[in-house]
Amino acid sequence: MKPHANYLRVFLTFASNSLVRNMTFRTNFLIECLSSVTWTMMNLGFYLLIFQHTTSIGARTGWGQWEFFAFLATTMLINSLVQAFFMPNCEDISELIRTGGLDFALLKPIDTQFLISLEKVDWSSLANFAAGLVLLLVSLAHMTARPEHPLVLRPEMIVLYAFYVLCGVAILYSLMIGLASTSIWLGQNRSLYDFWFYITNFSRYPMEIYEGTWGTPLRLACTFVVPVLIVVNVPARIIARPLLPSGESVDVWPLALFALVATAGSLLASRWVFVAALRNYRSASS
Repeated sequence: MKPHANYLRVFLTFASNSLVRNMTFRTNFLIECLSSVTWTMMNLGFYLLIFQHTTSIGARTGWGQWEFFAFLATTMLINSLVQAFFMPNCEDISELIRTGGLDFALLKPIDTQFLISLEKVDWSSLANFAAGLVLLLVSLAHMTARPEHPLVLRPEMIVLYAFYVLCGVAILYSLMIGLASTSIWLGQNRSLYDFWFYITNFSRYPMEIYEGTWGTPLRLACTFVVPVLIVVNVPARIIARPLLPSGESVDVWPLALFALVATAGSLLASRWVFVAALRNYRSASS
């Protein structure tokens, strides 16, 4: 059993050191922020073009223009948090194995998974968080001001939205660290970690579009087997409350309850994979 450590203080130290490193090359930091936001705005422009030709994403789904933009903003918020706090570290796990850095991490009096998951913070990725927050506020303003079926924004919706955004971050992190840990078994091979990018593509769209012969099995698999569809769908439904043409709201609460189970299960499963991988780790010096 490793000695107790003040994890919050350690994390704040990591974040501070990362910010100092980023600010050492400020022009590069600003360029990274600009390029990240520019890429996001290009995607937004694409969806603006789509809504010039249709009123909703999918027939009778309730995902109109501003509902979908709230969904897109939620995607931006979750992905930016994952990219800022976890992606730079999970990408380096295979490099830690090659250089012997994992040996060094194992000797530290702190949980190894915590150490290698949060050692670096990519502050430039949070530029997309700010852009997503602006897009969310604009979308909510349009939904609350519309004459037909205006959105009634209540405080508990905001609290639940923030909570389920964090649940979505936890699910994506669990998937990421679980796949990255397989590098320990595969001898620095990152093939399974790279698979994370393909799996999470399914989380970027409302689950209502996954219908039909191929869509329904895919929807079930990405909800109950690898729960990436609930990452964005649950918080986006809570905050946007997409409406059916009849004016009745979609019941999100069964899915929201399952999201709690999926979050806990994902964290436990990824922890098991990480610990099991460490048991099979062979030191770079051996």
